[in-house]
Amino acid sequence: MSMDFIEELTWRGMIHQMMPGTDEQLKKEMTTAYLGIDPTADSLHIGHLVGVMILKHFQRSGHKPIALVGGATGMIGDPSMKSQERKLLDEETLRHNQEAIKRQLSKFLDFDSDAPNAAEMVNNYDWMKNFSFLDFIRDVGKHITVNYMMAKDSVKKRLSGESQQGMSFTEFSYQLVQGYDFLNLYREKGCRLQLGGSDQWGNITTGTELIRRTLGGEAYALTCPLITKADGGKFGKTESGNVWLDPRYTSPYKFYQFWLNVSDADAEKYIKIFTELSREEVEALVEEQKKDPGMRPLQKRLAREVTTMVHSVQDYEAAVEASQILFSNKAGDVLRRIDEATLLAVMEGVPQFEVARADIEAGIKLADLLVDKAAVFPSKGEMRKMVQGGGVGVNKEKLTDAYASATTDMLLAGKYILVQKGKKNYFLLIAK
Repeated sequence: MSMDFIEELTWRGMIHQMMPGTDEQLKKEMTTAYLGIDPTADSLHIGHLVGVMILKHFQRSGHKPIALVGGATGMIGDPSMKSQERKLLDEETLRHNQEAIKRQLSKFLDFDSDAPNAAEMVNNYDWMKNFSFLDFIRDVGKHITVNYMMAKDSVKKRLSGESQQGMSFTEFSYQLVQGYDFLNLYREKGCRLQLGGSDQWGNITTGTELIRRTLGGEAYALTCPLITKADGGKFGKTESGNVWLDPRYTSPYKFYQFWLNVSDADAEKYIKIFTELSREEVEALVEEQKKDPGMRPLQKRLAREVTTMVHSVQDYEAAVEASQILFSNKAGDVLRRIDEATLLAVMEGVPQFEVARADIEAGIKLADLLVDKAAVFPSKGEMRKMVQGGGVGVNKEKLTDAYASATTDMLLAGKYILVQKGKKNYFLLIAK
């Protein structure tokens, strides 16, 4: 084995609970393990990234990872630590989401080589859809007692009245369905280990119990801690919701900014979890950060590694360039290169004014545009003074004449003009 999986996860702080015998099993032979992914969207978000990194380390250690898309379970919803039932999906949506998720996972896992430990993707809908209810309660249900199921934390939490909703029978039976997934993969693919977040421990151990009771087989469980933020806030959530891996939902620039802006304590934790950097590299960065926290070497390296891994080197470089637009005087050419989504992401929070495109096409004087049409300056006299003092910029280029004409060449992405007033005040004009 090229790398010891348990040792690797341990120093990275990625093990919460592990069943006895797991390490011995992994040291003995190439082992197959699976991790379940909820297919309720056609993109993963960074909350999924912990599990994906575990699969990646697992494959790097010479073992075989299986990503299980929970098509069947996505149709009923998992009660684990959730206070409400989730929306149910139809088959067409599930298949679309599954394909999209596999494309994303291909950036992390090798699905295509002929290596014995090439990754596989499976969907539990494929073996659950033809299972009749009677067969299920006869072949699966009889092996697990209600007392056993009631003892699980996820069930206890929902029944103890912390949630107003109670718990439906559908959700109560969820752990049996997930347990059967493990049994099925154990039988069909020799899968001996299930990986997941710490909230999944109850469901996973139901699977190991089912394997023991039906086949007399040995199976194992390993969970990772749920990722938290040092301030107690929820990891991966921003004002605008989840941080997605798909650039349609979260632009590479915003993605990069998320990692760049984490706290020092979080950066030290996340760089171990979300990158493949070695222990020595991480320790060197932590030392560097201690000597000069203002330079933020941990955040910069974290943002670089994760953005490159999820998107590309080009996207990372473009995000770095874009993030310097508001602080660099030489950013005029970058402004013209970036796409509209990135431009708007960079300008989030910058005051915006709508102006008539026809005025710009007609060559309106900038003084008229920035005083009468958009209230960037209170008066033309003040604007003129600031222009003379070199304090006004249009698209990061210094303006020398307040009465110059606007032109359509000034429009970024065909419809925006960025105006800078003094060192720090920016305004975005949108031509409509």
